[in-house]
Amino acid sequence: MFNRDDLGSWLSGPQTNRDEGDWPGRRLGLPQTGSHSPAPAWRRFLALLVDWFMCLAIAGLFGSDNPILAPTIFAVENFLLVATLGYSVGHRIVGIEVRRLDGHVPGFAKSLIRAVLVVLVIPALIFDRDHRGLHDLAAGTVILRR
Repeated sequence: MFNRDDLGSWLSGPQTNRDEGDWPGRRLGLPQTGSHSPAPAWRRFLALLVDWFMCLAIAGLFGSDNPILAPTIFAVENFLLVATLGYSVGHRIVGIEVRRLDGHVPGFAKSLIRAVLVVLVIPALIFDRDHRGLHDLAAGTVILRR
């Protein structure tokens, strides 16, 4: 038989204890604070809300009851703007940007991977010690402060 202690290692969630001198993004060579440091979760979430409500408003202008219209607009907005500029409207408003690990704009292939996974929602909610969601890990990108 097993007890609750046997399950505690995965039920208690990921270890968030950091060694002295460790911070999100250190393994990626990113600064701890300031420009080009990893964006905090609250900024990423706020950017997502701005983009989502903007896309809902645009879908509402068409007067369509199609439940796929707003997510499609969201995916296209994310894909095109992140691929070409490195940020969506929401990212720009809250002062964050998407970059490849080498510092360049993601481009179309990586942006397409990100957009598809962000629309699925769950990959964007699961992130690692460096504040990179599964969508960023799959695309080889990171969200940074501007």
